[in-house]
Amino acid sequence: MANKLKVGVLGATGMVGQRFVSLLEGHPWFEVTAVAASPSSAGKSYADAVAGRWTLGGDVPSTAARLTVGVAAEIDKIASQCDFVFCAVDMDKAATAKLEEDYARAETPVVSNNSAHRWTPDVPMMVPEINADHMGVIEAQKKRLGTKRGFIAVKPNCSIQSYVPAIHPLWSFGPTRIAVCTYQAISGAGKTFESWPDMVDNVIPFIKGEEEKSEQEPLKVWGSIQGGKIVNATSPQITAQCIRVPVSDGHMAAVMVAFDKKPSREQILSAWKEFGGRPQQLGLPSAPKPFLQYFDDDTRPQTKLDRDAGNGMAVTIGRLRPDAMFDWKFVALSHNTVRGAAGGAVLTAELLKADGQIVAK
Repeated sequence: MANKLKVGVLGATGMVGQRFVSLLEGHPWFEVTAVAASPSSAGKSYADAVAGRWTLGGDVPSTAARLTVGVAAEIDKIASQCDFVFCAVDMDKAATAKLEEDYARAETPVVSNNSAHRWTPDVPMMVPEINADHMGVIEAQKKRLGTKRGFIAVKPNCSIQSYVPAIHPLWSFGPTRIAVCTYQAISGAGKTFESWPDMVDNVIPFIKGEEEKSEQEPLKVWGSIQGGKIVNATSPQITAQCIRVPVSDGHMAAVMVAFDKKPSREQILSAWKEFGGRPQQLGLPSAPKPFLQYFDDDTRPQTKLDRDAGNGMAVTIGRLRPDAMFDWKFVALSHNTVRGAAGGAVLTAELLKADGQIVAK
């Protein structure tokens, strides 16, 4: 564990918390030294706390399995065991927002999968390949919180992780309108087929709050820092429908986009092929290379075949073709609990470490 940063996982027993624990096993920079959840799990070994609830393949990672589960709300105790925390608690927004700020004020940075602070103006909401520059707002946040090293950074909703990375390399062509329909896995609701049998052989055309997030969160990701706050972009205009489909993992998006300056097919494919953000430039441990993968086969990407591309961190794209009402349309796929949740947060933490924002206590 020498030279590794010590990490706590809040909400460690839930589905996303389990994914954090799994991804962090053997990580070259980070080591889990604290796992925390609700009082009902406290005092048990992590292995016992998730017994019968482990949703991932294989065994519980050995490093975390032996740890004793703490109470996430016991901030001083958990903070004393780690340099920073990942947050995946299952609490209401107000309680989550307070918990995360309390950790930050305890001089323990928080990298959160939760939505509580996504709209806090001085909290960066990051897709690391797209808006790494938003780390610049952290100093203003520290000033507001009165901290020296404590702050909060969040990742966006999983529903935007497939289509926003595909649009971003085309920014110079001026995307003006986007219509997107996302087909979202049941793990996005924290469910498996065993726990949600109603989803077998079924489609539910509504996910509470998801369409608003899909339409609005990209504008913060594409925003700019002004006066110590992130100011949302004013375009493109986005309309979304979000549908729950009977797959275990993987969110697919069917996208139509109009541009101010319509690119050619060759220009789009070239932009996707060549795009790499700061994580790829820095060679961060979780950064997929390539970030974006295009399939010429019209039957790809497929959720079952392609959600694990780049260890679940890549975005796969296919079926680029002209559209009669917009300019172009395509489909894209991302793994919702890896890129869209825990993995995206781990990559964000790697970027924050590389930038000197997260350091050992």
